[in-house]
Amino acid sequence: MQNQKYHFCQSYFQYCRNKTAPVKVGNVTIGGDSPIRVQSMTTTNTLDTAATVEQSLKIARAGGELVRITTQGRREALNLKSIKESLTRLGCEVPLVADVHFNPSAADIAAQLIEKVRINPGNFTGGAKKFRHIEAGSEEDREGLEQIRQKLIPFLRQCKKHFTAIRIGVNHGSLSDRIMSKYGDTPEGMVESCMEYLRICREENFNDVVLSIKSSNTRVMVHTVRLLVHRMGEENMSYPIHLGVTEAGSGEDGRLKSAVGIGALLIDGIGDTLRVSLTEPPENEIPVAKSLVHYISKKANHPPVAETNPQHYSPCSYVKRQTHQVETIGGENVVAVAADIRNVPPELLQFHTLPEVIICHSNQINHLPENLHNTRLVVEHQSNKFGHKPGTIPLFKIDEEWHHFDGPVFVELTYPDLNSHNANRLRSKKDTVLLLKSNNINSTAEQRAFFMTMQNLGLSHPVIIHGYYEDKNLKDFQLKAAADKGLLFLDGYGDGLCLSTPNITTSQAIQTSFGILQASRVRFTKTEFISCPGCGRTLFDLQKTAEKIQKKTSHLKGLKIAIMGCIVNGIGEMADADYGYVGAGPGRISLFRNRELIKKSIPEEQAVNELIKLIKSYGDWVDPIE
Repeated sequence: MQNQKYHFCQSYFQYCRNKTAPVKVGNVTIGGDSPIRVQSMTTTNTLDTAATVEQSLKIARAGGELVRITTQGRREALNLKSIKESLTRLGCEVPLVADVHFNPSAADIAAQLIEKVRINPGNFTGGAKKFRHIEAGSEEDREGLEQIRQKLIPFLRQCKKHFTAIRIGVNHGSLSDRIMSKYGDTPEGMVESCMEYLRICREENFNDVVLSIKSSNTRVMVHTVRLLVHRMGEENMSYPIHLGVTEAGSGEDGRLKSAVGIGALLIDGIGDTLRVSLTEPPENEIPVAKSLVHYISKKANHPPVAETNPQHYSPCSYVKRQTHQVETIGGENVVAVAADIRNVPPELLQFHTLPEVIICHSNQINHLPENLHNTRLVVEHQSNKFGHKPGTIPLFKIDEEWHHFDGPVFVELTYPDLNSHNANRLRSKKDTVLLLKSNNINSTAEQRAFFMTMQNLGLSHPVIIHGYYEDKNLKDFQLKAAADKGLLFLDGYGDGLCLSTPNITTSQAIQTSFGILQASRVRFTKTEFISCPGCGRTLFDLQKTAEKIQKKTSHLKGLKIAIMGCIVNGIGEMADADYGYVGAGPGRISLFRNRELIKKSIPEEQAVNELIKLIKSYGDWVDPIE
């Protein structure tokens, strides 16, 4: 059973990769029956052959199957030949991808020398954005489309002649003035920007095309890729998809954001190749990408999930499931974080940050912090032999007599438990919070089906999404939890998140929950950094600068700060950012507030302090707590 309005995957309830056409990129095939390919991008100056070759080797040795290289102009495009020849002499046959912006002639040269060229519809023909309004259907609009044809068709013919593949890569931050005038900065505009190019490719019978639509906002990225796949289906297209969250940042935050956005699409079978964009050395991206692909691929052949009618599902726009409030959960409350410590050994019980809910056995209460004024204590009913202590809430299993209890209750259940008998019990007891668990290896599909069924039954009880992980490695746990649960919050489901693990400290599980909610755009509890990975266009030390800015501003809860290497996507990708720090030239930085240029071409050594002054001048600064 499928919602035909937005048909973007084969099933909402069974993991199955979308069928796409195979595209050859040198000795690698993307799409078709091929495995999901992982790749990265060099951060070196493309004219520095030795440095670019060295970094390409590091990427390939880490398991990268394609290497992308920034190609600003004709000189950089011509030097791709030397880079390719050097790699071949060293026995490295990894396909190279030229990353071209603003310069169709550089794309034409690259198409003759290496295996693939990435072009951006937002700046391939129109140059830098001028932020002009262009009336839909006007002569200027028609001329803009004709200009695309005049520059794209010769490029495609060059690619066909040299068996060169292309990637049409749309970025949220670099839509053309034509598209912005018609659609605004929207998923519909991003998709149409891509489709204009695809239709010309089909007219030219050029099929070696890979597509990407990226954003630093995971919600925008996921909804837009789904819409693109749907639109392609309407026009009988099946090009392979490249996945990525742009400007994801570094460290834990960058990995969580990437796992949420990329994982949400992989779980629905979308994605033939991917890049995890981190503000770190590019070879660091590969293990994260490979781990994500490996984890999602294990969901194949999972136990069946009973299908339900997805009539209320909104996959291409955010619509939050409406719930009623019980205690401090649901309704208009922020999405809560819960800690289930029932399986946690005493030595791992740490509470550097308190969650809204702690779930425990009665004999664990004495191990908890004393200051729990804002935390609801939920005690497992079976373990409470001496009655419930004042201020605690009982937790029942679904088959117990919870519906006769006087007062609010928590009830743990799975999707198969949502039968007519239990639905009637829920109707009779409104002050019930559900703790939704899953034993299915595709817990995401099963829990999504639960929410769809709740909506179909007209049940508005708040639900805390539960996940149990036995990983001993913190990064593995975080990657899996973010991939599994992020999709549900992106789709408007869930009033809380509870991650249970017997091998990770409670404090780390709580912090991971907060991180996933922030990456999923439903709750902001710390500074949001939109930080690009850097490339050959970056003219300052992006990694060190990002670390410096994060160290000085990470206490500014809810503020969004963009740290961008250059202006190619910088201004546009700051759509969500309150403040922007953008490379303007060698040793020069420009500062933005809400996309507006405030200070231009500041010396790099002064720029971080000037950024702080700017934040203070608009009243967004608070001093850190010592």
